[in-house]
Amino acid sequence: MTYQPEGWQEPTLVENLARAGVERRDFLKFCGGLAAIFAMGGAASASGAPPATAEEIAGKLGAVTKPNVVWLQLQECTGCMESTLRSGGTTIEELVLSLLSVNYNELVMAASGDAANKALDETNAKDHLLVVNGSVPVKENGAYCTIGGKSAEQVLRESAEHATAILAVGACAVWGSVQASKPNPTGAVGVDRIIKDKPVINVSGCPPIGEVITATVAYVLSHDGALPRTDAEGRPLFAYDQRIHDSCPRRPHFDAGQYVRTFDDAGARSGWCLYEVGCKGPSTFSPCPVFQWNLHTSWPIGAGHPCIGCTEKQFFDRFTPFYQVLPDVTGIGVESTAEKVGWGLVGATVAGVGIHAGLTAVRHAASRRSAAAAGPMQAFGDSEREWRAEPTSPDTPEDAAGGPGQDATAEEIGGTPPPGASGPDDGAGKAEQQ
Repeated sequence: MTYQPEGWQEPTLVENLARAGVERRDFLKFCGGLAAIFAMGGAASASGAPPATAEEIAGKLGAVTKPNVVWLQLQECTGCMESTLRSGGTTIEELVLSLLSVNYNELVMAASGDAANKALDETNAKDHLLVVNGSVPVKENGAYCTIGGKSAEQVLRESAEHATAILAVGACAVWGSVQASKPNPTGAVGVDRIIKDKPVINVSGCPPIGEVITATVAYVLSHDGALPRTDAEGRPLFAYDQRIHDSCPRRPHFDAGQYVRTFDDAGARSGWCLYEVGCKGPSTFSPCPVFQWNLHTSWPIGAGHPCIGCTEKQFFDRFTPFYQVLPDVTGIGVESTAEKVGWGLVGATVAGVGIHAGLTAVRHAASRRSAAAAGPMQAFGDSEREWRAEPTSPDTPEDAAGGPGQDATAEEIGGTPPPGASGPDDGAGKAEQQ
C-alpha cells in the first residue's frame, strides 16, 4: 500500500502518519517489523537495554515531535537515497524518512541556493540527527567536492558539531567506496576518519538496503537517543551480525558441492551456488537474503549474480576481480575458512576429517556394488545427463562407470574444499565494541 506524504503538519509523527492515511494497525505492523529487525542480532543498546517491543517502538516513535535532521550528500552517486526512497512505492518507511529529513536534504528538498544554505545553518545550530551519504575528499584542500563554497570536510564538521547522533550511510560515507580505492586520486575517506570525537554508526553497503537505513534511524528515535550495539567496524549488529552465506537460499548447493562454473551453464539455470564465479557471500556481513530490495522483490544472488561484498570496507581492492574465487584472506578459529563451514566440518579435527573421508569412501564403494545406478540428487534439481557427464572439478575425474561427477553428494565429496579457495576474511573483525 502507498501513501501521500504531506510534510510535517501535525505535532507528532503518528499524527502526521495518520494524516497521510496510515492506519494504526499498519503502523503497529511496521513497528513490529522494526522490533524483529532489532531482535535479529540481539540488538541491545550500548547501555545493555534489551530490544524494544513493537508496542514500545510504536509509542516512542509515534510520540516523536518534529525532529531536526541534517542529511548531507557529499562525494557520492545518490544511490543510497534512491535505495531509501525508490523502493517501489510510498511505503511507511519512505513516509517516515520523508518526514524526518524535512529540515535539510539537498537532494530532495525544494529549496536551493541561499535558502538551502540558510536551512542548513539554522539546523546545525540546534541539536539534530546527522545522516551522511558520500565520502569526504581531503586532497587539494577538499577541492574535489564543494558545497556552497565550502569543502565537504568543512560542511561535515559544521554539521557534526551539535549532532546528537551521526549515521554514515553507504559505502562512500563508511570508508570512501570505489573513489577511495587505489590510487584514490581525491583522497576520499569515510566519515569516521574525520569525526573522531563522537561515535559514528556505519550503515554499510553500496547501497544499503532501504529498510536497514530506516531501522537505524528509527532505533535512535525510539530508544531515547541510545545507539545500537555495533561490531568492530561500527555497523549495527541487528543488521550486520551474520554473513550472507549463513542465510543464503543457495547454501544447500554449496554444502552439496554444486557450483555454477560459468554464467548460464546448467548449474546457473538450476540455481546452484555462485561461489566459484566469485560470490563473496561467505566473507560478507549483510542482511541481503533476509530484507532484499524493492519491497522484498529480489537481491543480487537471487537474480543470479554473485555477491561482490559491498558491505565490507575496501571491498573493491580486497575482492576484485569480482568473478574469481575469494582471494587468499584467512581468518581465525572455527571461522578460518568458509569452506569448512559450508562442508559441515566446523570443529572437526584433522584426524576426524581423515576418518570421515575414509569411511565415506568405504560406504560409497559398498553402495556402488549393491546399487549400480545410484540416481541424481533430484532434490537439488540434478538431471541424469548432467549427473553422469560433468566432473566435480579438474582434479576429480569422471567415474569410469558413469558415477556422479559434477553432482556428487556431500558425503562423496567429503572434506575436499572447492578448488582454488583458501578461505575468506570473516570472523576476525566481528568482535563487538565495548
